Amino acid sequence: MEEKLDIRYVDTVIVSDIHLGSEVSRAKALVRTLEGYRFKRLILLGDVFDDMNFHRLRKQHWAFLSYIRKLSSEKRGIEIVWIVGNHDTLLAEVTSHLLGINVFEEYIWEHEGVRYLAIHGHQFDSFLVKNKVLGDIASWIYLVIQKLDRKQRLSRLIKRMSKSWLRLSEKVSKLAAEYARKNGIHAVFCGHTHQAMRKEFGSVMYYNTGCWTDIPSTFIVIDRKEVKIIEVGEVSSEATEN
Repeated sequence: MEEKLDIRYVDTVIVSDIHLGSEVSRAKALVRTLEGYRFKRLILLGDVFDDMNFHRLRKQHWAFLSYIRKLSSEKRGIEIVWIVGNHDTLLAEVTSHLLGINVFEEYIWEHEGVRYLAIHGHQFDSFLVKNKVLGDIASWIYLVIQKLDRKQRLSRLIKRMSKSWLRLSEKVSKLAAEYARKNGIHAVFCGHTHQAMRKEFGSVMYYNTGCWTDIPSTFIVIDRKEVKIIEVGEVSSEATEN
């Protein structure tokens, strides 16, 4: 008998860095997790694809895209927002036609009197902007480590101990918060760094959604004015709120 899901009702769900096509993408766990929620808005916050090679997409990756296509049906009344990331920049037009949803560089909306901004975050990564090839090589090396490290203990340790990774997270958070402040935004959401984070910069709250290539994976839900970062362990039903 199929397990009955405990449905949670929220206003908005935000996920990023799924990297469909990568062997460490947890697309199946993500679908299972999303099926446990009822939401008015789903924001895919960039790097949904790993690259432009559709031949790398596995069955579970196509199943995720099919799930999004179903959600985008007008009958469901769900707003689907796809934000362009640095890995899927060239796929924006294809994605729009394939799934029937709009693709944005950034997205601003208001809920319960709070102005929110969703932007992938690579725009605030000056090293990547200036050294795209080196950035792609570094991403590839890390993904290889994740593939070989089945339980991802080494890859998580590298992320925690890497000063450059920590500096990147700090830099993106500061620049994103400053960008939000200048545009009258109360809370800004980014992906890109793969490191879930919540940080306050004066009148602006910064959140990073983390990613769906690590274990645990993380995503964000917004209900009323409350924003939660949620972790999903090796089994998708194992979720904890931070």
